[in-house]
Amino acid sequence: MVKLEPYRPLFIVVTFALLGAGFYLTYRRPRPAPATGGVAGAACACPAPRTNRAGRVMLWVATVVVASLLVFPYLAPALFG
Repeated sequence: MVKLEPYRPLFIVVTFALLGAGFYLTYRRPRPAPATGGVAGAACACPAPRTNRAGRVMLWVATVVVASLLVFPYLAPALFG
């Protein structure tokens, strides 16, 4: 694993970018349905988007796991030394 150590900052940046994209896609406000045929967006027969609770929980679990793995190398000497 020492061979990959120089790339660690890059992996951290990519990880935070992917987590940020996940939070953005999960918590953004849904766009209103477009008005077609003179029918208003609220009056259309489109189902309202449902929140995916399991997806949100898994995103937070992944965030906690990533944060703990990022902090572990700094705490390991204190814990095991």
